[in-house]
Amino acid sequence: MRTQFWVFLLFLLLLDIFSQAARLVMTIRPESLVGPQGNTTFLDGTLWCVARPGASQAELQRALDWACGIGRVDCSVIERHGDCYEPDTIVSHASFAFNAYYQTNGNNRIACYFGGTATLTKINPSYGKCSYDVSKSEVSAARSQSEYKPRWLQLIYIGVLIIFCC
Repeated sequence: MRTQFWVFLLFLLLLDIFSQAARLVMTIRPESLVGPQGNTTFLDGTLWCVARPGASQAELQRALDWACGIGRVDCSVIERHGDCYEPDTIVSHASFAFNAYYQTNGNNRIACYFGGTATLTKINPSYGKCSYDVSKSEVSAARSQSEYKPRWLQLIYIGVLIIFCC
């Protein structure tokens, strides 16, 4: 009985070690080895997508409608009483929506096109209570090693409970 217990605990420990190793390997993405693509924040600095100066009001309105509709951007903050409602201009509202779409859809030039009505900038357009999002890079978004705490103690407790209950 005692030998079975230790074999079981060893099995649980090895299972936990291999599952943690597999999770760590999965966080390394093969495309990161190819070279920079998408958001090159680490090369160019942080970028925001804003309405292009000189774009017509009609074009901006169509692009804004697309971003808040089909583009699935949460535009509640640019509605009346939202943090980014003022200034109440199409350029301001479109800039917020364009950036929200850009930051959540790959941070590449295609995600900041909007029919030619948008452009990238290195100047943070945030103001007052209106904060323009910045995408987290894969490095900061990846789980840190500290989040992979060993669970072997939990597995030992489960093993002990199973043995004593059976």
